[in-house]
Amino acid sequence: MKIITHSADETEQLAAGLAQKLPHGAVVALFGGLGAGKTAFVRGLAKGLGLDCAVTSPTFAIVNEYRADGRLLLTHFDMYRVGTWADLESCGFFDYLESGAVIAIEWSENIVGALPADALRVKITHGEAEGERIIEIEGEPFSAVF
Repeated sequence: MKIITHSADETEQLAAGLAQKLPHGAVVALFGGLGAGKTAFVRGLAKGLGLDCAVTSPTFAIVNEYRADGRLLLTHFDMYRVGTWADLESCGFFDYLESGAVIAIEWSENIVGALPADALRVKITHGEAEGERIIEIEGEPFSAVF
């Protein structure tokens, strides 16, 4: 499915609606270049999961955890600097897959071989107009969500 949003707010709203329908443990693999809107999408996921927190890209930390009521609800990875299986193991990626939290992964193109087969794939590209984003969503959970 292809959806066009016209602002970061619209991108967040789209992701918030998606998050409300995701099962626990869903993996949302985000693809797109610099400034495409991946972090805005994750902010929307957080809102849709009922999280009231500042969501920033974990470029240097590699992973951020977002919790509510002591429960881990969203794990946010930035795989920009990750390139090996050892990197994935050292940041706990495989352990997080078993956590039950929704996992959002920026720069998924760097770890395609490690993505679960049922990951929801979200490709975000710049549109023609300022602020416009073309968002393509595909994957197994997609039919259950929309």
